[in-house]
Amino acid sequence: MTGLLLVDEAIARLLAGAGPLAAETVPLAEAAGRVLAQPVAALRTQPPFPASAMDGYAVRAEDVAQVAARLTVIGMAAAGKLFPGRVSKGEAVRIFTGAPVPEGADTIAIQENVRKLGGDAIEVFETVAANRHIRAVGLDFAEGQKLLETGRVLDAAALSLAAAANHPAVSVVKKPLVAIIATGDELLAPGSKPGPDQIIASNAYGVAAIASEAGARVLDLGIAPDKVEAISALVRQAMDAGADVIVTLGGASVGDHDLVQEALTGLGMELDFWKIAMRPGKPLMFGRLGDTRCVGLPGNPVASLVCSHLFLKPLLAELGGRTHEDRIVEAVLGAPMPANDTRQDYVRAAVSRTKSGYLATPFGVQDSSMLKLLADAGGLVVRAPHAPAAKAGDACLLLLLR
Repeated sequence: MTGLLLVDEAIARLLAGAGPLAAETVPLAEAAGRVLAQPVAALRTQPPFPASAMDGYAVRAEDVAQVAARLTVIGMAAAGKLFPGRVSKGEAVRIFTGAPVPEGADTIAIQENVRKLGGDAIEVFETVAANRHIRAVGLDFAEGQKLLETGRVLDAAALSLAAAANHPAVSVVKKPLVAIIATGDELLAPGSKPGPDQIIASNAYGVAAIASEAGARVLDLGIAPDKVEAISALVRQAMDAGADVIVTLGGASVGDHDLVQEALTGLGMELDFWKIAMRPGKPLMFGRLGDTRCVGLPGNPVASLVCSHLFLKPLLAELGGRTHEDRIVEAVLGAPMPANDTRQDYVRAAVSRTKSGYLATPFGVQDSSMLKLLADAGGLVVRAPHAPAAKAGDACLLLLLR
């Protein structure tokens, strides 16, 4: 098929020049899942004082070198409550985990190894070496130490570390804003009562979910009728909202009712490509409208979602400062497949795990309008152009969907 772009080349052109968006500062409480735009260094030392790692008694190691050792308890230290005095020969301070170790003490006798004798007297019946059960100053990190690198996704541990380092806010990559525009006179929103020539619009919900999973914000601008002016108006709304990516659904080909290209080029979009050697998803369009990237997805529901996995996900990952890798694994076919033609094929398949690995069984019908099969599919069998016929048990490549 002359003029069709190979999938890998299309992805490369789509990602050309894409990189992390500008940074913004957000409160730590709103930073979960965000990507660091700048490294995080410690603003304090942790722990800032020698701290007890156990409940017990702060003592001098030389006083418990021989057991049983009888000591006098002169006070208590708890987390947030420093004992103000000094531990001298024959003395101990009751101490709890996290409390500062009093001056003069150099080890902790854990409470399991101590017997109360009544009054202020205790008996330590296990020897304790110096510096046992004490967290040294800076054991975790020291002030000025780099703790988190640029590009780190702020998961639970990273967020807690930033908080412990005394950061109330962090610099993160802005989330890409994806504006979604569905097109077509035949489309109605879910919950509507369609006429004899109408259908319910579904693509936007799946595309929005894929975009959100990739770390983007989503602006759903609804459905535009098949009129250039209506499509152009929604594109202008997307631009006014600061969209980094505009995704159109349907109407990206060159038929009499495929008006998306006309609307976008009329607003100044530079068209890069619009035909891909793949199935489903041949009429995929890509261009640039200033700094905004425009991705025209096919109108067929399965094609739009498959293309979102293959093209939209990596684009949003690049813009959001994230690493993207397709989950492509080796698998074994659970059913025969015919020889492939000139387009790269993405075949919906049931996926199971066996002792030897993944088993992918392609569904018999692959019409690109059939969403139920995509919902049932665990992955897509990837078949190169001109791939020969394959038998059940042959090796294949599988793009995992979940």
